[in-house]
Amino acid sequence: MPTYGIGPAAADADVVLDLSPLHPSTHGGLRLALTLDGDRVGTAEPLVGYLHRGAEKLFEVRDYRQVLVLANRHDWLSAFSNELGIVLAVERMLGMEVPPRAVWLRTLLAELNRVLASLMFLGTFPLEIGTDRPAFSALHQREAVQGLMEEATGGRVHFMFNRVGGLLVDVPAGWSDRARAVLAQVRTAVLDDLDPVVRTDELFRARTAGIGVLPAEVALAYGVSGPMARASGVDLDLRRDDPYLAYGDLDVPVVLGTGGDAWERFRVLLDQVYGSLDLAEQCLDRLPAGEVNVRLPKTVRAPEGATYVWTENPLGAMGYYLVSRGERTPYRLAMRTASFNNVSALPAVLPGTRVADLVPVLASLFFVVGDIDK
Repeated sequence: MPTYGIGPAAADADVVLDLSPLHPSTHGGLRLALTLDGDRVGTAEPLVGYLHRGAEKLFEVRDYRQVLVLANRHDWLSAFSNELGIVLAVERMLGMEVPPRAVWLRTLLAELNRVLASLMFLGTFPLEIGTDRPAFSALHQREAVQGLMEEATGGRVHFMFNRVGGLLVDVPAGWSDRARAVLAQVRTAVLDDLDPVVRTDELFRARTAGIGVLPAEVALAYGVSGPMARASGVDLDLRRDDPYLAYGDLDVPVVLGTGGDAWERFRVLLDQVYGSLDLAEQCLDRLPAGEVNVRLPKTVRAPEGATYVWTENPLGAMGYYLVSRGERTPYRLAMRTASFNNVSALPAVLPGTRVADLVPVLASLFFVVGDIDK
C-alpha cells in the first residue's frame, strides 16, 4: 500500500510524492502523483480539473462577441491567438471574405503574440535553475512587444481585438514604423542575451540536456503539438501544413529537433522567436491599405451546420469545433487546447527523472494551467 508524502516506508513499499499544493485563489491547479524509487520517478499521474472554468458550457448562452471574451482567457499568454479560431470558424460558416488588410494584420499580431508567449518561458526559466543572466533582458523585450500590442488593440493582456469580419479598428498612424523598431530591438537582444545562454551556457545545458526525453512516436500517440512536438522531430506546423490567414503567402520556417529532451525544447522555442520576428517583418512589408472589417448586422447568426477550425497557437495546435442551429449563440463550441495534450504526455516523460530535475522538465513542456482546466 502506498505511503503518501516523504517519510519512513517499508522496504517493499512505494513512496508517493503528491506534488503541487492547491489553493482556490490560484489560476488553476495541476497536481502530480509521483511514485518514487529513491530519488527517481517511477510513475507519474497528472491530475487536473481542480479549477474547471466550464468555458464550453458558458459559450452556449453567449453570442459570438461575448464568446470571444471567454475564449481569450484560457491561455492568457496566447490571448490574441485564442480569439482567431472563433472568428475563423464563424466566418467560414458564413462564407465571409475578410478584407485583405485585416487578414495581414491578424497574421502580424498573431506572430507578435507568439513572441510574447515564447519570451515568457525563455525569460523566467533561468531564474528557476539559479541564473538571472537572460531573465531581465527577456522580460524587458517582452514588455516592448506588449506595449506594441497594447497600442494596437487597446488591451494589455486580453486584447479582444478580433471581430467576426475582421478587426475592431485599424492600428494607429505610425504604428508600423514603431513595430519595425521594436522587432529590430528584440532580435538584437535575443541574439546578445538569450541565444548564448540557451545554446552554450554550461549550467543551462547541465540542467536540461538528456532529461525529460519525449520520442517522436510517443509525442504523436499523446497528440503533443507545437514546439514541444517539433523538438522531438514531429514535422508539423499548421501555419505551413494547413495554411490560414496569410500564411499561405509566406515562407513559414519550421525548426525541428532530434533529441526530444528539455534542452531541445528550449532551443526550438528560441528558434521559434526568430521565425516569428521574420514573419512579422514580412507582414509589415506586405501590409496592404484598405478597410479592416466588414459591416455586419447587430446580431451575428452562424447558419445551421458544423465546422472545425484549428490554428497553430504559441503552445501548439488549438482547435474549435463549432455546431450552430442558426441562432445568435453557438449550440456547441468545443475546444482542443494544446496544454491539455502536452501535459498528458507526463506519464511517458517523467519516469526515470530525478526529483531534482522535475522543475526543468515541467518548465520545458510550455503549458498554461488555464489551458488545461478550460
